[in-house]
Amino acid sequence: MMLLEIGHALWGETTRVADAIALAPSPEPAPKTINTDGILQFFTTKIVPILLAALGVIFIGRASKGEVSRVLTSSAIAIIGLAFVAGAASLFFFGDSLVKLLFN
Repeated sequence: MMLLEIGHALWGETTRVADAIALAPSPEPAPKTINTDGILQFFTTKIVPILLAALGVIFIGRASKGEVSRVLTSSAIAIIGLAFVAGAASLFFFGDSLVKLLFN
């Protein structure tokens, strides 16, 4: 008889613990973040060299055909374009500090 009472007591405790676990709020998953550093590193190490190599092949091909003036014009446009890209990248990295400098 005493063993039966101990069994009922233990069963009651385990059901209360199970109910408490079931009613406990489940943790929400952490918000997903985008690895911008990895994306930027991928573009600078993989994409940009391929684009520069393609420009070089185009320029060498035009220069070998005797279109030196077009090559110089295209080279100047490419250099100006790279300057704009470098300016945009610098704003990407230093924009926060510039805004704090101007508005604080």
